[in-house]
Amino acid sequence: MVADPLSLLVEPIRRRLDGAVAAQQPHWTAHPDLPGCRAVLAEAPAPVSAAEVAEVQRAVAVVAGGNAQVLQLGDCAESFHEVGEEHVRAKLGLLHGLADELARRGGQEVLRVGRLGGQFAKPRSQLTERVGDRTLPVFRGHMVNSEEPTPAARRHDPRRMLQALAASAAVLGQVRADRTRRAGGPFAAGPWASHDALVLDYEASLVRAGAGRRFLASTHLPWIGDRTRQPGSAHVRLLAALANPVACKVGPTTDLAALRAVCARLDPDREPGRLTLIVRLGAGAVADLLPRLVAAVRSWGHPVVWLSDPMHGNTIRVGGGLKTRRLDDVVTEAVRFRRILRRCGAHPGGLHLEVAATDVTECVGGPVRDVDALPRRYTTLCDPRLNPTQTAELLRHWAEA
Repeated sequence: MVADPLSLLVEPIRRRLDGAVAAQQPHWTAHPDLPGCRAVLAEAPAPVSAAEVAEVQRAVAVVAGGNAQVLQLGDCAESFHEVGEEHVRAKLGLLHGLADELARRGGQEVLRVGRLGGQFAKPRSQLTERVGDRTLPVFRGHMVNSEEPTPAARRHDPRRMLQALAASAAVLGQVRADRTRRAGGPFAAGPWASHDALVLDYEASLVRAGAGRRFLASTHLPWIGDRTRQPGSAHVRLLAALANPVACKVGPTTDLAALRAVCARLDPDREPGRLTLIVRLGAGAVADLLPRLVAAVRSWGHPVVWLSDPMHGNTIRVGGGLKTRRLDDVVTEAVRFRRILRRCGAHPGGLHLEVAATDVTECVGGPVRDVDALPRRYTTLCDPRLNPTQTAELLRHWAEA
């Protein structure tokens, strides 16, 4: 039997990843359905097109040139149960409303990027967690397992990748329709989709070819996290092989030599719009660490887009182990980031945020007065998100900085 052309495209990508360190992967390699699931993914219609990827690349290049900003926001972890029209409309409506206000305050176009249409997997710092009197595998996103606190639900199941593809296709179709309705301006503001390209069985199986280049068809702008950005990692190898604009998280443990190697692999041609660095240092560390990072990247000649993720470096636990973030800390890091970039002669490219489209009570500040108010509407599947009112306050401080 002749191999499917898409399979012939995917196999070289898988060989490229062989032997590389692949951190934060599901424990399902022995599952009998894994080969079949990967084959279905490899032959599925592409959720994202090569033309869309090229358009996003051009838009990110405008940001790299200092002539626009990025607002990238959405759920920490998307839910399979929130991919219907009503949920997606609410998320896109929030993105557009905040981006319009940011554009009005800042006097620049705003590239609208959602953490949606594929943010179904999460890296975790621990393999297990305590739920009541039981120790269970930690929840890793709906692509991998369920948040339900039972041993069966927490099992890693590769068949969930097929559910993830169906959910992503539903969301990305609505994103495309929204973008089509808003088309006609001089700048490709979006909305576009992004997610952490974490689960390699899924992402490698969704590589496609278009305009003579390989691209990741699962999303427009994939990123890799602070736990998977090592220079020789399978995640870096994957993104290095793609035509998509790509992003990389940069945390407080970042080693300059390693960062230089990652930048060289992901942006070998020093191409504006190719590489975005998403900085997540923490409010207390950003002033000390960011200037040397900016100076180093500039000396290496990479015209990167600098985004601030002022949330992940400011996560704390309060009574009962509940995770939260204080809005004051989030604002402090974002404002310091912007002022430091300006002082260094670089463009503060925008913000990368975990935000809910509903009035959640997961972060302290603004309408959420104290930690006692957190349990009222704490609905995130993983990390705490800002609510719309808190996000608007953050953007006001960002614009005034």
